[in-house]
Amino acid sequence: MSLGRDGVVGLILLAISLALLVQAFQLPRLPIVPVGPGFYPSIVLVFLAVMSALLVVQDIRNRLERPTAALQPRRNYRLVAIAFAIVGAYVALLPLIGFRLASALFVAVLQATIDRPRTGRGWAAVIAVAIGTAAITYFIFERYLLVLLPRGAWTGV
Repeated sequence: MSLGRDGVVGLILLAISLALLVQAFQLPRLPIVPVGPGFYPSIVLVFLAVMSALLVVQDIRNRLERPTAALQPRRNYRLVAIAFAIVGAYVALLPLIGFRLASALFVAVLQATIDRPRTGRGWAAVIAVAIGTAAITYFIFERYLLVLLPRGAWTGV
């Protein structure tokens, strides 16, 4: 049995993440600071390795359950182009309206574009996820890690 495109990509990403993880563990430890320079990259790389392995397992399971002809994905190049335009608009809006507003707007618009909600409850979930994502990201980076995020020239926030 051969792997499909998802399985191959999963194996490539797994190999890359494991190779980089080895290097992240070799970064020097700082005696004064309990969290060294390899701590956060290690977390991200472990997450990437686990997700890549799951992608390989999922691809194998799908190939065992379905015949090869049924594995052809439906291509939607229009949606890909729209998603790129939304990312471009996000990048353009960041310096104008700031990280918090631009990120919430970005997540809401992209989520609604990929899978348009059909009920009020669905729209409420989109809004909650967008606000929650922007707020959590802001607090982690701005407050905990002390990374300055873009402020808006128009809004000041």
